[in-house]
Amino acid sequence: MRVGIANDARPQAAILLVAAAISIVLWFIPFAELLTYPFRLFVTFIHEGGHALAALVTGNSVQSLSVAMNASGETYTSQGGLFSQMFIASAGYISSMGFGALLLVLIRKAIAARVVLAGTALLVFGLTLIFGLIKPVVAGGALSGIPFTLVAGVLLSGGLFAIARFATARVAAFLVSFLAVQCVLNALLDLKTVFFLSSPFAPSVQTDAVNMATATGIPAIFWTILWIAIAFGILWFAMRLYVVSRDARVQPDLPFEDSPAV
Repeated sequence: MRVGIANDARPQAAILLVAAAISIVLWFIPFAELLTYPFRLFVTFIHEGGHALAALVTGNSVQSLSVAMNASGETYTSQGGLFSQMFIASAGYISSMGFGALLLVLIRKAIAARVVLAGTALLVFGLTLIFGLIKPVVAGGALSGIPFTLVAGVLLSGGLFAIARFATARVAAFLVSFLAVQCVLNALLDLKTVFFLSSPFAPSVQTDAVNMATATGIPAIFWTILWIAIAFGILWFAMRLYVVSRDARVQPDLPFEDSPAV
């Protein structure tokens, strides 16, 4: 069935396309990774936060959450039953894709971009303070990752809140779209990397797919393919919601109305 872009979705769709185009162009510019480095750290926080929240949902505890300078991350949780192990291991990549999709849906549902950024800043700060600092100290988790995790989390959350507070509505809307694109692209690129690492001929590297294979006895590549399918399913569903017309009773989104931003 053919799906068109609703008229009221076109301004936001244009911003999304610009954000996606900039993200792709940056791949081909030397040293552009320095510009995208903060966004890579942001996606890592979302990925590791997905593991932590999945652990809590399944009745487990979180010992620590850390983000490294190379933008990798680790989350240590208590070991539960088979279901909880599967849920926790799957939560990272799915959370990255799901959060990117959520950002797209929120700004299409008339949630002001500034509100989305402020909420995202609180999320990153909460993950940093609770799981990156308090839990490792109290629960005796890994302490070596605290300094960089704390600095990165505070700077990211502070930057997001500053943009939410002081930037124009259009700048805030663009940043939300750019964050969404970064979450989606990084989730897909990471899954591609895990796919190759899950092949029988790849070097032995500890990944979420390997954790799933250890817990279930099913090869890691099966779980990687399943996660890729789920990720594309989330993206497809989010884009379907993104391009349809909003309910006529809903007020226009703040970044695209003429009234003063608040």
